[in-house]
Amino acid sequence: MELGIIGMGLFVGFLVGLTGVGGAALLTPILMLIGINPVVAVGTDLFYNSVTKLFGTIQHWRQKTINGRLVLYLSFGSIPGAVIAIVLLKVFDFYFQNQEHIIKHSIGYVLIFVAAATIYQNFFSNHFNKKQEQADPIKGKKVLTILIGFVLGFIVGLTSIGSGSLFALAFLYIYRIKTSKVVGTDIAHAFALVTVAGLLHAGLGNVDFLLAGNLLIGSIPGVLLGSSLSTKLPAKPLRFIMAVIILISGIKIIL
Repeated sequence: MELGIIGMGLFVGFLVGLTGVGGAALLTPILMLIGINPVVAVGTDLFYNSVTKLFGTIQHWRQKTINGRLVLYLSFGSIPGAVIAIVLLKVFDFYFQNQEHIIKHSIGYVLIFVAAATIYQNFFSNHFNKKQEQADPIKGKKVLTILIGFVLGFIVGLTSIGSGSLFALAFLYIYRIKTSKVVGTDIAHAFALVTVAGLLHAGLGNVDFLLAGNLLIGSIPGVLLGSSLSTKLPAKPLRFIMAVIILISGIKIIL
């Protein structure tokens, strides 16, 4: 089983490196489909993502491709949102014993939304990239930024999905920051968010550390391999195919 999990991590890491599609949107449904408890799948994925985002954040910090103020204001909303989602799940489970049902359906609906948003972004991102860049992307949008962070953070805390893909859409359509800083800002904020959410899930006993470790063993070389091949293969068709797979996974989980 450990070799199978390492192979799964290799596969997911390879696809993430190749297409740029969020790892959680691929990994969480796979874990559920092979029989991992939905609560443990979410907690383990958040912990796993925290480790992978750490290395990405360090690299982008060195490259100075992180908008620190945007990360800060989003975190003001997203971290409390994630904490509230996790606490509410625990409360619901205590009173109604339907925590797994809530998480399973939430993941399904979020996957469908992420897939649809990815497909839309795949076809229309060039139009938005042509907009004039702003030196201060949150000027006049501080309250809006905190609210966006809260809503999306709540979703991430509930499902582990969206720490990259959903916030990347916000960067594309709401904040006109330099293209070179989109990925770095996204990864840095995702690191802060999933670390807090992952630690909270770990405190509640929802993280399988052995599972996460095996996934990381496979995913790190997988990401490196996929990234090296991404420059040689067309990105848009691959992202579209991955979005369709995510969409099917979401529908399958709900049904």
